[in-house]
Amino acid sequence: MGCFGVAPQKDQAISTATSGEYGGNMDYKGLVAGVTVFFSVFAEGALFHLGDGHAIQGCGEIAGTGVEISLDVRFTVQVLKGKTIGWQRGESDTHWFCIGNARPLDQALQHATTEMLAMLTKDYGLTASEASLLLGQAVEYEVA
Repeated sequence: MGCFGVAPQKDQAISTATSGEYGGNMDYKGLVAGVTVFFSVFAEGALFHLGDGHAIQGCGEIAGTGVEISLDVRFTVQVLKGKTIGWQRGESDTHWFCIGNARPLDQALQHATTEMLAMLTKDYGLTASEASLLLGQAVEYEVA
């Protein structure tokens, strides 16, 4: 799925073609079956949406589209009360990841890095120095 997320903050009406801390048109090829994605909830009921199915796509749909298809999607939604995050996070069988949705690219990279540092310190108990050292040795970035 190229596009999914929750309603943005402050009753904003934002096109699903736009992405931000609420999700949106992320077009990240790592968001596949079996991946768990976490979103902040900004509106009562979250107002989850999804669409924009792809058979395949390159990183970021740089030509404007992947191979667009219709899909039957099965998913579950769970609310983690009391959990606060700044940007989308995810888990696959092999990775933890954070998604920074912003323009320009360096700002998106900063959001993702800051969110990963927060995850490592708040959720896994590392000090900021330990988390920074781990990121310096093991971080992988992908552009979507």
